[in-house]
Amino acid sequence: MEEEGRAVVVVRELEAERDCSGVEALERRCEVGPSGKMSLLTDLMGDPICRVRHSPAYLMLVAEMGVEGEIVGLIRGCIKIVTCGKKLARNAKSGSTAPSSNLILPVYTKVAYILGLRVSPSHRRMGIGLKLVSRMEAWFRENGVEYSYMATEKDNEASVKLFTDRCGYSKFRTPSLLVQPVYAHRVRLSNRVSVFKLSPRDAEVIYRRRFATTEFFPRDIDSVLNNKLSLGTFLAVPSEYYGGKGGFAGAAEAFLASPPESWAVLSVWNSMEVFKLEVRGVSRLKRGLARTTRLLDRALPWLRVPSVPELFRPFGIHFMYGLGGCGPRAEGMLRALCAHAHNLARDHGCGVVATEVAGCEPLARAIPHWKRLSCAEDLWCIKRLAEDYSDGSLGDWTKAPPGPSIFVDPREI
Repeated sequence: MEEEGRAVVVVRELEAERDCSGVEALERRCEVGPSGKMSLLTDLMGDPICRVRHSPAYLMLVAEMGVEGEIVGLIRGCIKIVTCGKKLARNAKSGSTAPSSNLILPVYTKVAYILGLRVSPSHRRMGIGLKLVSRMEAWFRENGVEYSYMATEKDNEASVKLFTDRCGYSKFRTPSLLVQPVYAHRVRLSNRVSVFKLSPRDAEVIYRRRFATTEFFPRDIDSVLNNKLSLGTFLAVPSEYYGGKGGFAGAAEAFLASPPESWAVLSVWNSMEVFKLEVRGVSRLKRGLARTTRLLDRALPWLRVPSVPELFRPFGIHFMYGLGGCGPRAEGMLRALCAHAHNLARDHGCGVVATEVAGCEPLARAIPHWKRLSCAEDLWCIKRLAEDYSDGSLGDWTKAPPGPSIFVDPREI
């Protein structure tokens, strides 16, 4: 308990039934985005912990003030084990001739993620945000977390200052958030590419074999792929690779043993079952133009008009994760997968398809997106919580240079 003048701020764990309406009211007052510009409003659909519920371990705290217990702040946090680096296997150090794909192993760490920090506009500059972060970090430490990180817009000065100046975080990664609206027409896939849906088991084998050393790769990838919100993992290969057949002709092991020269993979997460978003601060003129493009696209779909969906009331999103591939035609393969994901979102009635990739991701230019809806440079900040690191070969992850890719966990968007 802390006194701010005559007011008393109490930080406690969320009580869902008791706090649901207060949390929703606070979310409505805290639009996300620069003041005076377009902003996003989050509709939690009656579930305050929806954005962390599917994580291995999670906690939500609220800050209340006054006799009536008005909720003036909140924060969510979750814990998982992820890849933070890589190292040579013992047989590699001893000069073994084993296949090179088996020589590099992931280094895992226990990491925590902070998201959804909100403080009521009328109660800011009172230390409530700092108090919430401190209490959340205490829970992280109690659970053996080695690193804590958070994401924010790089232009959100208040958030950046709170974490870097007052909470001891340092700027770490600058990924790109890429968003494409879902059109009324279907996007055409190249006939030079075949897209197959993988079983969760085959998807897990491919991800663990090819992407396990990617930063932030979750050790429990099987839990992600088998989650009811995961709509599937899709593999793109040249049409001639399987002779144009309508299914995946072999198990993951067979594919990895003899892959085509070029291929790509991605998975789709159904976030519209978790929360919805709404765009605020758009002029009537722009709303009218958006409505016109949508009507034209519906009436004449063969024109393939790049229409704007109805984003000015609650809409759902599909999130693409686990994007990757290799070969000279990998960009084309990924482009086909993004088109497939778009059509899947269209069939589900989503407003947008989104993904987040490393700022230096080699395949980023193959991902269709609208610059106005996207964020070219997001900001992740990190803090080391543990006194001693468990693997001396890596050292301090906060000082590690960025790799070409990151794995963004869809359970925490």
